[in-house]
Formats: sequence, C-alpha cells, structure tokens
Amino acid sequence: MKASVLLKSSLLTSLFVISSCATTKYSEDVAKNDYSNLQAGRMYTVMMKDGSKNQKMLFRNVDGNNIIGTAGKKDSTEVIIPKSNIAAVRDNKKAAITTGAAVIGAAGVAAIVLSSSRAD
Repeated sequence: MKASVLLKSSLLTSLFVISSCATTKYSEDVAKNDYSNLQAGRMYTVMMKDGSKNQKMLFRNVDGNNIIGTAGKKDSTEVIIPKSNIAAVRDNKKAAITTGAAVIGAAGVAAIVLSSSRAD
C-alpha cells in the first residue's frame, strides 16, 4: 500500500516539476514568431544577443525594426530595443503563474504523502 501511494505522489511531483519549467518565449526568427503575439501593457524580459544584461520592459508596440516599451509600470522611461539585438523575449506573467501552480501542487502532494504515511 505504501509503495503505490509513494509511486503516485512521485509521479504527481514530477509532473508539477516539469510543468514549472514552462514559459513562453518569442524569438526574432520570423518563421517562429514576428513579435505580433506580444501584448501591450504586459511585462516581458528581453534577452540580448550581445550578452548584455537582460532588460525588463512594459511592452507598448512594435514599430518597424524596434520593440518599444517603458522601463516599468511606475517608471515611464522609454525603452527602444532593435529587433536585431534581441535573442528572445520571455513572458514574465506566464512563468510566475506556472511556478506558483507547481509550488501549490508540490505542497498538496507532500500533504497526501504525509497523511498516508501517518495512516498506517
């Protein structure tokens, strides 16, 4: 009986761990994405090709060969990043939701394992 509960809980835990690694990325390759899926008013992390520091920005729009936004929700400094300098763009909100769901799921699995081990 113990082995089956442990097996089920380990499968659930691995499922949550794998799903926590999921995030949405957009790249400059037009075949993959042309940045048209970016939503105005949403925070994104832009990873640069030249190895410089990742830039967080509140996305506004795409204008020709540039992605335009602001430095943050409270910081209205305009940020203009050329598409040619972008390696990838990551959606922060989806990554945070997935990570939160994984933590809640792992806590649930731990509670099930703990209660089943005390029942015997």
